[in-house]
Amino acid sequence: VKVRHTAPREVVVEFRVRVREAITDLGKEPKQVRLTLRLAGVDEFRFQMRPAQPKAKITDARIGYHNGLFFVTFDSVGLEPGETAQVFDFRASEVYAAGRELWWEVTHGEPGA
Repeated sequence: VKVRHTAPREVVVEFRVRVREAITDLGKEPKQVRLTLRLAGVDEFRFQMRPAQPKAKITDARIGYHNGLFFVTFDSVGLEPGETAQVFDFRASEVYAAGRELWWEVTHGEPGA
């Protein structure tokens, strides 16, 4: 996670993660790609790390659009299948950000290259 203050009262939050592409062929493993999610015009964010918690793979990620803001979280928000995350679900997360603009970039290639 990168938090940049680009101007007074202007914040950009950037998440860089490695993800698997969508499955297009049942006989092949999906490729890993690097995904950058960039939120601009960030109004709120929280990144909380508990020292006793071990590092783990991200198992759940959510993106939502509420009240003119894109919300992004990489924290399990405990929703039932088919249930949509609401603003209070994102705000209860330990890792989330909300901004007016959301951009993404997919980089193909070997991880670490």
